[in-house]
Amino acid sequence: MKKIDILNFITDFRRAPNSIKTHRDLINHLGTSHEPSIIAMLDELTKSKVVKQTELNGEKAYQVISR
Repeated sequence: MKKIDILNFITDFRRAPNSIKTHRDLINHLGTSHEPSIIAMLDELTKSKVVKQTELNGEKAYQVISR
C-alpha cells in the first residue's frame, strides 16, 4: 500500500475533486490490517499539507487540498 492509494480513494479529480472521506471509510476500504500504516501515512500527508483533516457528521475525515 502506498500514499497514492489513500489519495486516489479520497478523491477523483475529474468526478469529485472536493470529496471528503471519513477515517472509518478509509480503514474499511484499505483494510483493517493496514490501519497503523494508514494512520502514519495520513499524518505525513497532513503535515505536508496535501491532505486536510476535517470533520464530517461528527467523525474525523480527510480531504485532499493539493495535487
